[in-house]
Amino acid sequence: MTQNIQGRIYFIVLFFIAFAASGQQKTTVKIGLLKYNGGGDWYANPTSLPNLIDFCNKNLNTNIHPEPGTVEPGSMELFSYPLIHMTGHGNVIFSNYEVEMLRTYLMGGGFLHIDDNYGLDEYIRREMKKIFPDQEFVELPVTHPIYHQHYNFDKGLPKIHEHDNKPAQGFGLFHDNRLVVFYTYECDLGDGWESYAVHKDPEHIRLLALQMGANIVSYVFDRKESVP
Repeated sequence: MTQNIQGRIYFIVLFFIAFAASGQQKTTVKIGLLKYNGGGDWYANPTSLPNLIDFCNKNLNTNIHPEPGTVEPGSMELFSYPLIHMTGHGNVIFSNYEVEMLRTYLMGGGFLHIDDNYGLDEYIRREMKKIFPDQEFVELPVTHPIYHQHYNFDKGLPKIHEHDNKPAQGFGLFHDNRLVVFYTYECDLGDGWESYAVHKDPEHIRLLALQMGANIVSYVFDRKESVP
């Protein structure tokens, strides 16, 4: 690991500590959208993150930049984001270098939220196995803190869109007992964040999606650490 990367990791750790310690954080932070290779539509749901950010700033008193940043998994800019969001419908391929960068990012304090937009599952499970070869995705129990931050989801993830008559599930990967990857499957959470005109979901469904998204943001910024 280079000294440059180590310095970035140290910055991440200090950032998280400072954010958690401050009840009225003045610093504007950004959420990143992962631009990956392989042909999958990483750019799906263009209105979802801006809408989630707006919801969090209004309801959680966060100070997140209104526009997310686009970041590639092999870029040093990865280490500037406390939270990276990833979505899409198709293939994902991480190079060996990108695998190392993502592993370093996650082990150093970063967080990745993967939202299967339908069709991502087989590819993301294969690629995440490269990053944490000794782990399998573990389904989080409904008692996990990510479901009970600002909003309570006693039954776990809300079901936003139906595809294969499967329940919505939330899976995790851990490092040192810290949840570092949260994978929302058969849920279409990001679709629920999109503007009404895109999918015309009922407002109560969109609200559930935004509230669960706000819980993810809150969990990351509060550095809740637990295992299932």
